[in-house]
Amino acid sequence: MRLRKIRTLWLNGLLALCLGWSSLPAQADSAEFNVTEVVKGLGIPWGMAFLDDNRLIFTQRAGKAGILDVRNGDITWLKGVPFVYDTGQGGLLDVKPSPDFKQTGWIYFTYSKPLPTTAITALARAKIQGDELVNWEDLMVTKSESYRNIHFGSRIAFDHRGHVFFSVGDRGRRHKAQQQDNHAGSILRLMLDGDIPKDNPFVGQAGTLPEIWSYGHRNPQGLAYDVQHQRLWEIEHGPRGGDEINLIQKGQNYGWPIVSRGKEYGSGEPVGKPHQTGMIEPVKVYIPSIAPSSLLLYDGDAFPQWRGNLFAGSLVLRHLNQVVLSPEGKAIAEHRLLKDLNQRIRSLAQDTQGHLYVATDSGKIYRLSPK
Repeated sequence: MRLRKIRTLWLNGLLALCLGWSSLPAQADSAEFNVTEVVKGLGIPWGMAFLDDNRLIFTQRAGKAGILDVRNGDITWLKGVPFVYDTGQGGLLDVKPSPDFKQTGWIYFTYSKPLPTTAITALARAKIQGDELVNWEDLMVTKSESYRNIHFGSRIAFDHRGHVFFSVGDRGRRHKAQQQDNHAGSILRLMLDGDIPKDNPFVGQAGTLPEIWSYGHRNPQGLAYDVQHQRLWEIEHGPRGGDEINLIQKGQNYGWPIVSRGKEYGSGEPVGKPHQTGMIEPVKVYIPSIAPSSLLLYDGDAFPQWRGNLFAGSLVLRHLNQVVLSPEGKAIAEHRLLKDLNQRIRSLAQDTQGHLYVATDSGKIYRLSPK
């Protein structure tokens, strides 16, 4: 294992950004951490999560999955991954062990499932037997067809009541995010076995799909559930500007594309209105875009001052984005860490000790531990 330790202030690159109409205050902090390069050469490690104290399961967007021993950098590559559509933004996406993994062994995946000419986002689960994924089953193949190879989403989160959430992007067909007869641009909620919860907001409503929990999203690539406050957080890509952090509420419309702080890529004209009655306001807006990927609510012991903070990777501005939340769920400060690494941060994970792991599009995984 190649180690690279960097002494860094997590004040590094502190900036304040736009939050709706207001700015977040700059707040200094003197905490320090070590950055250790754990492994390299992983292609694009899209998702990752800990199975136990030392085993980190990860996905490669190209369609491979492996288990990394974070003590020595050894990797066990897993057989049994089905063929995925790894064109454009598609591929093998997120991975999370079930909350009852120790009892059941189930591990959940999202991926772009091939169709004859394109692909759609799907949620699946499987178990590990030796070095192989077995009992693979698609729990849900979404209705999110598109001729475009973009905006598949997708991240996974579990609540404390036996539900699994996963996100689906608008697939480049923005109007679909406002139509509840398809899954594009939405967050979906299922029971752990794939059944539809009876209390989902659109169950029994004509012309809607009962799996939908919220809609009006562009490309959500981060989900995190706060068990303490029983809140679901989401982060999504805007167009040119207008990335959002949202507090997800049952059955609500988050506006895209009617509401957006972003601009059109070609003309630079505003995409939509900044506000609309009946559509939920974001907790935080990023202008310019950071291109967020992954979302983690920190609840570990290694960095007590980080508890309750949100962390997201930044693909374009190349840093680890930290948002400090008030007990009421307001964004009150922002910090930009790891800017000197100059890496596109794709995925985040927290181990049982509270160390933070970041995966980059250059194929590396780093560990953040207290100085």
